[in-house]
Amino acid sequence: MSTLRGKASQTGRDHRATPFELFFDLVYVFAITQITGHMAREGDAEGVLQGLMTLALLWGTWSGYTWLGNHSRADEGVTRAGMVVAMAAMFVLALAIPDAWSGGSGSLVLVVAYLLVRWVHLAIYAVAAQGDPGLRRQVAVTWLPLAASAALLMSGALLGGWAQSVLFAVALVVDWVGVYLTTRHGHWRLRSPSHLTERHGLFMIVAIGESIVAVGTGAAGQPMSAALLLAAIQGIAVAVCLWWSYFDVVSRAAARRLRGEGRVRLAVQAYTYGHFPIIAGIVLTALGLEGVVAHAGDTEPLGAFSSLALYGGAALYLLGHLLFRLGIHHVFSRSHLVAAATLLAIAPVAAMLPPLAGPTGVIAVLTLMIMVETRRDAASRNGRGRASFQTRSRPRMTDSLLVEET
Repeated sequence: MSTLRGKASQTGRDHRATPFELFFDLVYVFAITQITGHMAREGDAEGVLQGLMTLALLWGTWSGYTWLGNHSRADEGVTRAGMVVAMAAMFVLALAIPDAWSGGSGSLVLVVAYLLVRWVHLAIYAVAAQGDPGLRRQVAVTWLPLAASAALLMSGALLGGWAQSVLFAVALVVDWVGVYLTTRHGHWRLRSPSHLTERHGLFMIVAIGESIVAVGTGAAGQPMSAALLLAAIQGIAVAVCLWWSYFDVVSRAAARRLRGEGRVRLAVQAYTYGHFPIIAGIVLTALGLEGVVAHAGDTEPLGAFSSLALYGGAALYLLGHLLFRLGIHHVFSRSHLVAAATLLAIAPVAAMLPPLAGPTGVIAVLTLMIMVETRRDAASRNGRGRASFQTRSRPRMTDSLLVEET
């Protein structure tokens, strides 16, 4: 084993998330808060689009380091050293978010910090891949879409204005499509399915936590009142529904699906790409909740911006669930589709109602959908249990002998 390879400790099949990876996630907590704050300050569709593009940049970096931590222990050797550098760069990126779209130097700082995070990631991966020619080729190929997107991002940061938005969007498409195409028949390694699912579950907690932070942000500076308390309780109820619908309904048994053939492609589709709309939906829902709490005592209507963020975010969240279940379990969830369509239909009505009425529809739709899915999953498990019992107890004839199937 070479000296460099000895500095990157490979993981095993039973590897789980390390405390250092949870520490690494803290900079993403701050970055997501910055994104929500930017969208709230802008208060328009352009600001939301800018926030979602910034979130996509963050998600790409986090996904990359999750795959790296799946291959090599994140808390040891060169991997830990590189991730510390990435944490510092990511914190700088987060600090630059409020000024990244205002035409100042913030956009250039954001792009440079982002590219440093990506370059460090691929450099560490190249070290960790020594002795694995296929993986080294995969890492080398990944530099191509990154280099193309880097040129576009840098150009956008220098030009500013509408050109920045257009070039950032094109850069994301080039990067994400390029990485996806080179991954489909590539040589990435998924050493521990349990680690991958656990890491994504932990990031879900980070994102859902942002909805709770948004409630606190909206309440900041307001006098205590019954309306404020009710809005805060509603915000917590929405967060509970988001947590419940993912961890009790969607994510169960996902790790087992990644243990067969084609598991790398399945993991890339369902987790690396499939989880982004789920995360984006949570962030938009948090944005809507912040607007509700900030105007909890108002008698004026909630308004289109907060209503569409709240209901549209929840609908995007459910559509992400639908795509995830379709990709990982090959099951089409009509209840998720119906619930998402219902939320989008209610959004214009909620915009004309007082702020305190806003979260009620989201809570009702999500709760009903969770109840339907929970009962369906319980019935499915009971059906599989009966079928398994019948299979085990049914005798069969083999070589003229009566054999009990096991």
